[in-house]
Amino acid sequence: MKKETMLTYLDQQITKKITEYDVALDWNSKNHTIEVVFRLFAENTEHEQIDDAQGTVSEEEIIEFEDGILFYNPDKSSLAEEEFLAIIPYEGKKGIKQSVLDGFVDYLNDVLTEGQSDLLDFLTDEGQVVFELKWSEEAFEEAVQKYQKAEGDTYIAYPSY
Repeated sequence: MKKETMLTYLDQQITKKITEYDVALDWNSKNHTIEVVFRLFAENTEHEQIDDAQGTVSEEEIIEFEDGILFYNPDKSSLAEEEFLAIIPYEGKKGIKQSVLDGFVDYLNDVLTEGQSDLLDFLTDEGQVVFELKWSEEAFEEAVQKYQKAEGDTYIAYPSY
């Protein structure tokens, strides 16, 4: 049996715990990163004009919002932090603590649930001019803390090539 890696573990946990949202993993082995990409959808029944971050205007019936969170190697990855909702470092080949991954999946589910609600509010509330997902480093750390006591310092390795 192959050894469990960050990639396989994240895939299993996301499949098991995040069932309401479109979430995918994108492993860039050359850049030593794993991106968790997610999409939220909302019906734009009023065909409101929506501008995205690049200034593209859409009046589509279904609005799709995409963002991502990046796991990266501080020593080897190159990244533009502002392109992601959050960035989370891991420790090279050693990987990352299981408690961090478990807390991440739980907190991501909360972020997506809140984000879906906010997106629907954005489409129906004339007073809201901007929609964006909210990531709280403090809330993420609290989610991780819940698992640290139970799991100790078990590491999930970064995938080998």
